Amino acid sequence: MNIAYLCTSKSLGGLELNHLRNASWMQARSHTVLCLFTEGSSLALEAKKMNLPTVCIPYTRRYYPFIKAFQVAKLLKENRITHVFIRDIRDMSMLATLKFLLGKKVITAYFMEMQLGLKKKGILHSIRFSFLDYWFCPLPFLQMQAKEWTHIAPRKVNLLPSGLDFSLVKKIPRFDARKQLNVPQEAFIFGLIGRFDRLKGQLLALEAMQTMKQLNFVLVFLGEETKNESNGVLSEIHSTIKKNGWDEKVLIRPFMSSVGIFYSAIDALIMATKAETFGMVTLEAMAYGLPVVGSNLGGTPDLLDQGRFGRLFTSGNPLSLAEAMQTIQNDRDTIDAVERQKHLEQFDHQKVCKRLESFFN
Repeated sequence: MNIAYLCTSKSLGGLELNHLRNASWMQARSHTVLCLFTEGSSLALEAKKMNLPTVCIPYTRRYYPFIKAFQVAKLLKENRITHVFIRDIRDMSMLATLKFLLGKKVITAYFMEMQLGLKKKGILHSIRFSFLDYWFCPLPFLQMQAKEWTHIAPRKVNLLPSGLDFSLVKKIPRFDARKQLNVPQEAFIFGLIGRFDRLKGQLLALEAMQTMKQLNFVLVFLGEETKNESNGVLSEIHSTIKKNGWDEKVLIRPFMSSVGIFYSAIDALIMATKAETFGMVTLEAMAYGLPVVGSNLGGTPDLLDQGRFGRLFTSGNPLSLAEAMQTIQNDRDTIDAVERQKHLEQFDHQKVCKRLESFFN
């Protein structure tokens, strides 16, 4: 296949990184890959670092980008592109226009990385979606949402997990990991990874701790504030730590590229976001053999097989989170490691790529 990975986002978050990873994997499987990213974006810079063929295009407005679509269509023809993949819903209008211009010469596919906030059954949404050949969903709840909240033909909606390269999972001895992370060697440690943001749940975890009579664990936050932006969350965390005398109970560590150290050092992960669509962090934690305490909304229940590989708590409820944390301390050894590994196999990046190829053969 000759695949164009289109994304006009200027960000470099989980959605964009999954787009890059998939492009890299498909290129390694001998497919011709071309990245079409916004000029000057972090995404374009990262693609070039990964040696992915990249053409920078001007920033494109979300709706009715007809002139830019003509330019991109010309690029697709020149590079003999047969498939166009997007992950960001803001690129749907561009994709629909490209399909209108090129017809059967290209196959269009949308990889759903974010859940729909509202039903998309209006005439304009339905017209755009009609130009899709495939709508791929990484989890069952998203597949159900796509079928029930849009008018897209159900036959076009398929289940295809987001993948993880398990060869990158490098667990190191716990003693060494805790020494490098500078955390207590003997404590039970919960970890929460992510930028300091109200949506990521650090403050909720602290609320949960305040409801507990006994704190027989340590909580480690790994992350940093959004660059050039202070939302007050980190300041509030420091204030709560000082107020409760938790200097030795709540530890803050800066984000590190070698996240294997973090995962190898902790005993359980907390995924406290309100409704994570597809938590790659949850997947990574399970790959490191960790139980996960996660919200009962979004994609986390599917990733944890409805709580079989961790504990689910009522989203946004500190009392429920506290109960789940205390339960995981007592029950973490009851999780079947063999069954967890079988569950994880469906997310192996080679299997995901092979299944993707099967749709087009």
